[in-house]
Amino acid sequence: MDEQRKREWYAQVAGLCESKAEEFALLGYENVTAEDVWECVTAAYKDIPPLHRLVNDILSLKPTKYMNWLMLQMYKQSQ
Repeated sequence: MDEQRKREWYAQVAGLCESKAEEFALLGYENVTAEDVWECVTAAYKDIPPLHRLVNDILSLKPTKYMNWLMLQMYKQSQ
């Protein structure tokens, strides 16, 4: 995925990512950042999808999906 385009899309949905990170904090996941939410949601994309799908994926992100993604990132970094 083109990094410049990815940053442009992030700028448009940063508020949603921040809102989702705050929601996770209310659920007890205090260390989640907006950037973490963005990376988790976009990890599965080969290219940026339509904006409506991106918004839906951010708003429907569940803590279990985020934690699974985080564990995979930890395993990848340890190898």
